[in-house]
Amino acid sequence: MSKTNKIRVLALGVIRDRDRIFLSEGYDPIKEKYFYRALGGGVDFGETSLAALQREFQEELQVDLSNIYYLGCLENVFVFNGKPGHEIIQLYQCDFADATFYQREEISFQEGKREKKALWVNRDRCLSGELNVVPKSFLKYL
Repeated sequence: MSKTNKIRVLALGVIRDRDRIFLSEGYDPIKEKYFYRALGGGVDFGETSLAALQREFQEELQVDLSNIYYLGCLENVFVFNGKPGHEIIQLYQCDFADATFYQREEISFQEGKREKKALWVNRDRCLSGELNVVPKSFLKYL
């Protein structure tokens, strides 16, 4: 393994609303396949995963979180855009502090230079496999 390959530590938030889950939509151009995952992002050196979760939601959606509860740790080894990846995910259950976010079906946001989209999806579409939710170990928290 090359020394440039690193394990990323992420903090992701599961937000539920009845039978809906709020997920980010991504696309792998090599696989030509969409995928969905919880929102959040990388934990910086010296930062707690909880602080990273709050910072990422503030940076990407300009929203605060409430009722934050730690769910567990996931490990994700994958290939994206033809390149191997490895993540350690600190997973939290949380709510939007701003109730208007529950009324918005879809939200566009910037992640670095990429335009991204987050949306409410039906939980059953995730559990049935209709939507490609990553990592697969995340499904048990829905």
